[in-house]
Amino acid sequence: MKSIITTFLLAVLLISCKQNNTNPESTTAPVIPAKEYPAAIAATFKAHGGIDRWNAMNNLCFTMEKEGGNETHTVDLKSRKVRVETDKFALGFDGEKVWLDQDSTYFAPQRARFYHNLMFYFYAMPFVLGDDGINYAEEKPLEFEGVSYPGTRISFGANVGDAPDDEYIIYSDPKTNEMAWLAYTVTYGKGGKSDRFSYIKYDQWVDVNGVKLPSKLHWYKVEDGVPTEMRSERSFIKPTATKTVLDNALFSKPESGEFAE
Repeated sequence: MKSIITTFLLAVLLISCKQNNTNPESTTAPVIPAKEYPAAIAATFKAHGGIDRWNAMNNLCFTMEKEGGNETHTVDLKSRKVRVETDKFALGFDGEKVWLDQDSTYFAPQRARFYHNLMFYFYAMPFVLGDDGINYAEEKPLEFEGVSYPGTRISFGANVGDAPDDEYIIYSDPKTNEMAWLAYTVTYGKGGKSDRFSYIKYDQWVDVNGVKLPSKLHWYKVEDGVPTEMRSERSFIKPTATKTVLDNALFSKPESGEFAE
């Protein structure tokens, strides 16, 4: 029975994402007041299609290719409700709680809160760093293979998100202003800030309804606090971003699911 329900929900999910392509302007996005950004991060937003274009979108769908089975991520960009669907499990965020639906313990319940929006955050860079409650500061450039990448450090106000102690650094391409690197710390569940940065290289982009989003992400090994060589990659396919407002039921916990708070 679970497999039948999962198949049905996956069909609904795929139809919803498909509708993003066939009826992209079915609703009017809320008007978001203009916000002032530091020159460096504003230039990066512009190089990726503009923060206003991003803010006009109401939903984002993408599929992450994985060896053990692809993951389809669907996000309400205004509420940040999320649904992650695979053939082994589904998890989501209904606006208040994270839920998990699976037949076994394939996905550890204690990881659901941490993971539910993790890949969305990496995938939707740099635009997610235009959210409210974010602080910006100039960072010294990253020197890599003869190129100097200007940096902007991002931190969060108190009680912003699940991990307000996380920090990010965006390094931009000095010629195009496109995002080139992301350095980030992970503090969820640890308490307090960290000075241990991981690095992702961004250099393969695709136009998704007027905004540039990544088709591949490359994680790098780090030595003495700087990236050295690639250690892994993730590929993303079938992206859509539109003004369509998705049905809230898509993000609600199925009857067979359990809350994973």
